[in-house]
Amino acid sequence: MGEHRAAAVGPDLVRAGDSLGLAPAALAPAVSDPAYRVLVGDDDSAVLLRRQWTPQGLAEAVLLASAGIGPDTPAVLDTAVAWGCDQVRDRPGGRGVVVVPPPDDAQPVEQRFLHLAALAATRVETAVALARGTGVDAIKADGSPSLAADEAAHVAAAEVLARLGVPVLSEERTDRRVDEAAPWVVLDPLDGTGNFRAGLPPWAFSAGLVRGGRAVAGVVVDLSSGRRWWTGDGGAWRDGLPVRPRPGSTVVVPTAPAGGAVAVPSSAHRVRVTGCTAVELCLVADGSAAAWHDLDRSGAHVHDVAGGLALLAAGGGVALTPDGAELLLHPDTEGRITFVAAECRATAEELLRAFDLR
Repeated sequence: MGEHRAAAVGPDLVRAGDSLGLAPAALAPAVSDPAYRVLVGDDDSAVLLRRQWTPQGLAEAVLLASAGIGPDTPAVLDTAVAWGCDQVRDRPGGRGVVVVPPPDDAQPVEQRFLHLAALAATRVETAVALARGTGVDAIKADGSPSLAADEAAHVAAAEVLARLGVPVLSEERTDRRVDEAAPWVVLDPLDGTGNFRAGLPPWAFSAGLVRGGRAVAGVVVDLSSGRRWWTGDGGAWRDGLPVRPRPGSTVVVPTAPAGGAVAVPSSAHRVRVTGCTAVELCLVADGSAAAWHDLDRSGAHVHDVAGGLALLAAGGGVALTPDGAELLLHPDTEGRITFVAAECRATAEELLRAFDLR
C-alpha cells in the first residue's frame, strides 16, 4: 500500500477523521464493510473509498472524501486492483482514472495473475447474480450441485484469466495437459454452490497460481459478503490488511460427519462448518481459525484449495498430508486430496495424531 495503510484501529480512524473533517464514527463502518476502505498516511493524508458500479456495469473505486490523496495515488490504485475495479473516480461523478493492468510480458507472472484474478472475481460476481434463477439444476458425478451460475462463473473468469498466457484448469471443464514444472492456474469460479443455491453464505471465487506443486499466489473472494483475500508483497492480505495464521481454539471442517464425531486437537474448543472450502482455508490463513482438515472425509479437489493454500503459505502456515509430508498440488481436478492445514506444524501434527496418523 506504499506510504498509506488501511485504517484498522480507532486511532487511525480519529486521525483520518481529523484530516477529512468527518466524525470518526462516520468512518467506523468502513473497518467492517468490505465495500469501503479508509486509507491513512503518516503525513495526515487520508481518503475514504467506496467500491461501486458504473451505469455500464463496471466496478470502480470512488473517492468519497480525500485529503492529500488523489485517484492516481499508488495506495488508491492498489486498492482498486484488489477490488477488481476497472477505474478510479476522484469523486462521485468526477474524473475517472483507468486502472492499467501490467503488460502481457510483465514479470513475475504472479503480478499479472493477482491483477487478472481480482478482475475475474468481479466478472464472476456479476455473472452469478445475473444467472441466478435461470437454467436447470443438476447433480454432478461427485454428488455436488451444478447450476447455471457455475457455467456463467466459469465463462466470465476464464475469459479474463486467459490473458495470463498460462494453462487454466477449472472445476467446470475437463483437464487439459499441463507441464507441472511450468506455472498453471487452477480455478473454482463458484465454490460453495450448495450455499449459493440455498442463499446461505458463504460462496466464493477462488483462483491459485501453482508452480512446482506449490500454490505461489492466490485470490479468494467471498462473493456473499465482499471479503477479499490475496497474496502479495511477501505476505497474505484480507481487505487491505496484512494477516497471518495464529494459534487458536477453532477448527473448521468442510462437511458435517456422517453420523460420527469430528476429531480435533486437544486445544480445540469450537468446530465450524461453512460449506465453502476456499473460505475455510482463508480463515486459517488469516488467523480466524487455527486449523482445517478433511482427514475423515473423502477429500477435496485441487480447485477447492489452491487459492486458500497460497494464502496459507504466504502467511507462514503449513499443509500436511496424512503421512506428515508437505502437500504438493497436481493438475488433476478429478482427483481427491486429503490434508490438514494449520498455523504451524505442531498444530497440524497434533491433528494427525488425533487420527492416529502420526
